[in-house]
Amino acid sequence: MTATPQPDEARPGDALVKAGGIVFVLGALATLATMAPLFLDTDPFPSYAWAVCMLMGVGFIISAAGVLRGIAAQRRAARASQMS
Repeated sequence: MTATPQPDEARPGDALVKAGGIVFVLGALATLATMAPLFLDTDPFPSYAWAVCMLMGVGFIISAAGVLRGIAAQRRAARASQMS
C-alpha cells in the first residue's frame, strides 16, 4: 500500500513555498514602489527602502527550501516503498 497524499492534504514543504511566495510578492511590490520615482522624475527613496527589495531574493530562497524539502520527503517515501 502506498502513502500517496490526497490532493487537499498538505505535503512537506508546502508551507515554505507559500510563505516564500508571499515574501517574494512583497519584495516585488517594494521594487515597483522604489523604482516608480525614477520614472516619475521625483526624489528617489532613501537607501533603506532599496534594502526592502531584497525580499524578492529571500522569498525565492524560502520557496526553494520548501521545494527541496518536498523532494527529500518524496525520495524518502520512494526509498521506504522499495524496502518493503
